[in-house]
Amino acid sequence: MVSAGPERKRTAGDERDEFAEKVGRSEERKIRSRKSGGEREVWFGLGMFGLVGWSVAIPTVIGIAVGVWLDNRYPAGTVSWTLTFLVLGIVLGCLNAWFWVSRERREIERDREDGDGEK
Repeated sequence: MVSAGPERKRTAGDERDEFAEKVGRSEERKIRSRKSGGEREVWFGLGMFGLVGWSVAIPTVIGIAVGVWLDNRYPAGTVSWTLTFLVLGIVLGCLNAWFWVSRERREIERDREDGDGEK
């Protein structure tokens, strides 16, 4: 591996400065959070639980309804349309929930990174 220049050894002072910067950024985030109000975060969390629940429940119920309709319309001896569409609805609902949660997680991480850059 090629070095760009002579490496400088880290001193205890460098480590203290780095630690102090991390603590300072963390404290700034806490202060901003307190100013914005913690109640908002609680409601946001509860709303996210509701969003995840509904994003799984709605496709599952739709899958069951389609399956029951198909079972009544086209009876099949070996395949249960209701069970097939139940599983399909659950899978689609879980993928949908995963999409929403990962999107919110990325936004939260982006906000934290933006907050760390402020001084």
